[in-house]
Amino acid sequence: MKSITVFCGSSFGSDDIYKEQATLLGQILAKQDIQLVYGGADVGLMGAVADGALNADGKVIGVLPHFLQSKEIAHKLLTELVLVETMHERKTRMNELCDGVIVLPGGYGTLEEFFEMITWAQLGLHQKPIGLLNINGFYDDLIRMVQTMVDKGFLKQINREMLLISDSIEELLEMMRNYKAPTVGKWISKEEV
Repeated sequence: MKSITVFCGSSFGSDDIYKEQATLLGQILAKQDIQLVYGGADVGLMGAVADGALNADGKVIGVLPHFLQSKEIAHKLLTELVLVETMHERKTRMNELCDGVIVLPGGYGTLEEFFEMITWAQLGLHQKPIGLLNINGFYDDLIRMVQTMVDKGFLKQINREMLLISDSIEELLEMMRNYKAPTVGKWISKEEV
């Protein structure tokens, strides 16, 4: 993998471990010569992952809508800042620039980005690995909900397995390197109903 998009919160959260792990992720990506693509801001976990990579001499591309740049949250030290018009264009550009996605803790925006990327994968629009870095059990409830989708017949098990999960950065990166996208389509045939 040459480039990974990281989706994460614009806040630090209530526990220092979130910032520590975001910074460490940036450092590890830089040390492994993996370019970081992220939302372009210098606040919260977004700023922490970028700073971690930059301080380890990594390459960092930020993708930021103009309206957020006007709020003066753009990171000033990035390798490259790509300005776009809309939030949707931001996600599209981040997808184009990466070989895989890692999701850190965050709020509505982070979950929206994650679900769009995993949905695109499920529909076969890309074959990139998508990983949840489950820091301190942050995503435990979401993981249970995804399993409920399988148990209740709304998600195929093979599509559940597309989601890579670990609380270890190194393990998650290794899972992503070994990822093979499923060849089964999303749509359930009439015979399966």
